Amino acid sequence: MISVRMPLWLRVISLAGVVLLCTAAGLYGYRWYSRPVTLTVAVGSIDGEAASAMSAIANQLVSDGASVRLKVIDTGTAVESGKQFAAGAVDLAAVRGDVGDVSKAQAIVVLSHMTVLLIAPPGSSIDSISKLKGQTVGVLGGDANAKIVDVLNNAYDLARNKTVFRNLSLPDARKAVQSKQVNALLVVIPLTGKYIALVKGFFPQGTKATPVLIPIDAAAAIADGNRAYESFDVPKGTLRGSPPVPDDDVTTLRTSLYLVAQKSLSTDVATNLTQSILKVRRELLRENPLFAQITSPSTDADAYLPVHPGALAVYNGTTQRFPR
Repeated sequence: MISVRMPLWLRVISLAGVVLLCTAAGLYGYRWYSRPVTLTVAVGSIDGEAASAMSAIANQLVSDGASVRLKVIDTGTAVESGKQFAAGAVDLAAVRGDVGDVSKAQAIVVLSHMTVLLIAPPGSSIDSISKLKGQTVGVLGGDANAKIVDVLNNAYDLARNKTVFRNLSLPDARKAVQSKQVNALLVVIPLTGKYIALVKGFFPQGTKATPVLIPIDAAAAIADGNRAYESFDVPKGTLRGSPPVPDDDVTTLRTSLYLVAQKSLSTDVATNLTQSILKVRRELLRENPLFAQITSPSTDADAYLPVHPGALAVYNGTTQRFPR
């Protein structure tokens, strides 16, 4: 058998071609393997702020070159976000613990704490829930607060006492208060400067025009029977510092807004997402104080919402925890 010896120059070219081909294949494989994972996230609120905040997180993830990216779907309301998540139409959602079906949800982070405020206009004699008998309460947020209305009705037998709850849109709230179409407002908000200013704007302004914060004194008992809620004291001076309004801590209810994932989301992706949000929180804190409320969910075995295993690995394996 006669062997054919290739010229040296041809062997060099062939070897170089093989090296280039292997290098290109390796680079392509690396880029394919390390490409960002894009997750869809449903989020909505009546003021649009929830979608705006989530979009800011999504944009920062791109700027950081994070391995997980977010495609934000603005659903308009927390109720609709919950529906899309429960139907499996999205990977993630911002959902309130007391809204919709969260049986399939696993928590990544707590985005914010949502405080229930019952507020009567300045000069009102309504300073307790018992005095809401025969009165009309405007409910800002409508369907998102249907469970809270039910909880208050059951705890205080308000329906029998002819208390009427009327859903209000954001643009109609001020007019309804000032024309006395409603005798009090029920709102559920994060206790940040922006939202407190929004609520104060529904009422007449002035040094002596101080809204009345109505306590929910059965909050602890309500929370015992409804794990979506916890008893919470609104700090003295929350609505105004001097003179303070309220003039003492006021007991009410609080629920949480979670970023939740489907159980099918891979552990690695959930871990990367949690770590990325931890970083983004620090970066965006100065831009929007609302990001200060991002915190770790309860990792207790009997927590209201179980934590996704990928997020749990971060909370159990790092000293860089979210402040609680």
